[in-house]
Amino acid sequence: MHGDPDEAGDATRRTHLANERTYLAWWRTGLASLAVSVGTGKLVPELTGGVQWPFTVAGAGFALLGIAFIAYAGMRHRRVRDAIARGEFEHPDEAFVTALAVAGTLLGLLVLLLVLVAR
Repeated sequence: MHGDPDEAGDATRRTHLANERTYLAWWRTGLASLAVSVGTGKLVPELTGGVQWPFTVAGAGFALLGIAFIAYAGMRHRRVRDAIARGEFEHPDEAFVTALAVAGTLLGLLVLLLVLVAR
């Protein structure tokens, strides 16, 4: 015998579970961004005692990034689930993924700048 007679069903179940893990990874990333937003926007300015508005801007940016990750998680999860049901593959939205990369890079550069120049 060449394997389990329900190999296709098992593969589909594993694919659904992988989709669920990916959904949760998007959520974890979103929650991490929200935590960074609190640290950057609220905690660090309290510790530095200097100008606060750049930290507030960075914190708000990380909060928006976290919200975007969580919102995309739900949309992506549904699209992939539906594609699996059709026996197809759903590519991520390239424009959105690029926007996330640009936003994360810009926020990272802002934090680097704050680390280098803020007292």
